[in-house]
Amino acid sequence: MTASDSFSGPDLCRLQAHEVIAMLRVGQISPRDCLDAAFARIATVEPDINAMPTICPDRAYEAATRLDRQHPDIAGGLAGLPIAIKDLTMVAGVRTTFGTRGFADFVPETSDPLVTRLERRGGIVIGKTNTPEMGAGGNTFNDVFGATLNPWNRSLNAGGSSGGAAASLATGEVWLSHGSDHGGSLRTPACYCGVVGLRPSPGRVASAGPAGFATEGVPGPMARSVRDCALFLDAMAGFNPDLPISYPGPDGGSFEDAVIHASPRLKIGFSPDFNGMARANPEVLEHLRGVLGQMERHGADIEEACPDLPDLARIYYTLRGLDMAITARQVPDSISSHFKKTLADNMAFGRGLTADDIADAQLGRTTIFNNMAGFLQTFDVLACPTVGCMPHLQTEEWVSDIDGHHLPGYMDWLRFAFLATTTGLPAISVPVGPGPGGLPIGIQLIGRPRGEAALLAAAQIFESVTGGPTMPIDPAPGNPPASPAVRPPV
Repeated sequence: MTASDSFSGPDLCRLQAHEVIAMLRVGQISPRDCLDAAFARIATVEPDINAMPTICPDRAYEAATRLDRQHPDIAGGLAGLPIAIKDLTMVAGVRTTFGTRGFADFVPETSDPLVTRLERRGGIVIGKTNTPEMGAGGNTFNDVFGATLNPWNRSLNAGGSSGGAAASLATGEVWLSHGSDHGGSLRTPACYCGVVGLRPSPGRVASAGPAGFATEGVPGPMARSVRDCALFLDAMAGFNPDLPISYPGPDGGSFEDAVIHASPRLKIGFSPDFNGMARANPEVLEHLRGVLGQMERHGADIEEACPDLPDLARIYYTLRGLDMAITARQVPDSISSHFKKTLADNMAFGRGLTADDIADAQLGRTTIFNNMAGFLQTFDVLACPTVGCMPHLQTEEWVSDIDGHHLPGYMDWLRFAFLATTTGLPAISVPVGPGPGGLPIGIQLIGRPRGEAALLAAAQIFESVTGGPTMPIDPAPGNPPASPAVRPPV
């Protein structure tokens, strides 16, 4: 897959991030040139996809003016490249709603430490990308801004909760976009929009939060290519002594270097169902097996294998419930009273957990981690579907049936995301399409503990073998859903 010949945006927006950064570093273009191109593209496609409902041009151009005074070599790794931040993360002076009515007018005075780090490394924040309410769910819609639509087919779900980030990348609004992930919130939209999304190891990317020792929800990079995703991780990573689980970046070299020097000699374990725990439609598995066949012809060793993952779903739901209970403790009734039913039900489940439930989950996740660590001594990565189905209509809040199996819970269709979250292992969704119906499809790769460099290198081989990267595109013609799964914006 290659960049769309029908792309109608500015030429700069067609390029990959590393190409634009190289031009910035030698002064061939300026940060203002990039901002002009990005804002022009946003103005063109936002009415069709609603990916980045909040923009901050004045703040961005002021940042560009400050960078213009610096020599390109000291402007930081991003060298003045525009970036987008998900609307769950605070940016000083920029409206930050968390996708919920209670925070619709909230404007923070200070930025999250991750935003500060990215700006110090030469990133220019141009806007906030859309997210479901409090980041809960695999479909991006909320009562503040409405729904984000899949640019490949605007009647379909763009994924969530980083749906705005993925759609903004797919359409060329921005070159790099920040996401976050608990139950596939970064991986699902990457899969559905045809971009790359990396869930790093907890602590690899430092971000603030009231529960500083929690490891299940993590921020991470999203991009149009594996190399761009790696360079964005280079900008994000680094030790912050003010955050309790933060640890240093890679020892020697960079994540981008690992991608550039990737080797096709991989041993890949593939699981189609996590030993029956997760479901996938036959069309998804048929396509992914075809991709693995391509990999085998290019030198990879493929084996269908999976370690024992006892009680994975129950353990993940307990960890998610605990996270939701923590959120409920932090949010006043005046805010939580507006929450959608699925979010309120999650919080109620979390508050009903017992100490034994939590203890059992911690013991069980350790067993699964140990099993995965042993498995990954033999295999470079565990490959599996990112999501078990192709995108459904945006008007369906969640998928209730896969391959004829009824899924009672609103997260059950996302079970392939549970393993990396539960074990704290890095995972990436790589586009390997076009898939069924000509739509994007991703394969998920789960790597060794703190093994982002090797994981990104493996992802690069998948991208190369399948003809990527694929971006950007114009939003597909056609009508958006007639009855979005949202109430009118406030």
